[in-house]
Amino acid sequence: MLKFYHAPWSRSSNILWLMEELGVPYEIEHVDIRQEGGVPESYRKVQPNKKVPAIEHDGTVVTERAAIAIYLCDAFPQAGLAPKVGDKNRAAYLTWLVYADSVFDPAVAARAQGWTYVASNFSFGSFEDMVANVERRLQANPYFAGERFTAADIAMAGSMAYVLKQGWLPKKPVFEDYVARATDRPAARLTDEKDLAMARTVPAFAGMFQKK
Repeated sequence: MLKFYHAPWSRSSNILWLMEELGVPYEIEHVDIRQEGGVPESYRKVQPNKKVPAIEHDGTVVTERAAIAIYLCDAFPQAGLAPKVGDKNRAAYLTWLVYADSVFDPAVAARAQGWTYVASNFSFGSFEDMVANVERRLQANPYFAGERFTAADIAMAGSMAYVLKQGWLPKKPVFEDYVARATDRPAARLTDEKDLAMARTVPAFAGMFQKK
């Protein structure tokens, strides 16, 4: 059995997309990270910091988005979302899968919060270096691991789509074209539908939907 601990419209939404791309049966355990009083302490047995996402697969718990993606893509290779060991594109796939969380996400968060900091004092470096690196990669390749879509694109395109919408990333044509290309997939559209349906059940979002 594959259980997925998820909160709609959160960083775990990229893993929901991955689940849909895998095409295997899974069960969603809704973790309301926005509820009054916070997530129950009992959830620490699954995720020590009470964050999402997390998965439980046949009794094995995996946390952290990159680790979950690597684990699932290797557990279900028939989905073709990861270059095999020995494939020349495996290194780029792993690099960008981890980069999404270790550099892209924190650099964007720091920019969104208006931080002023010395780049060399932080492991994720500067926002400008991150943007330049992502731009170079997409100018040279249609997808982050090379010529074909992989789980690295779920990690990067899923995050870039949200960040572009918020105005936290420069709206460069190469970014917008990439996001449009990577998200033009049935699994991505189904993910949006499922996340919206779940969001409608979250008390913290009630006011948002009542206005519509």
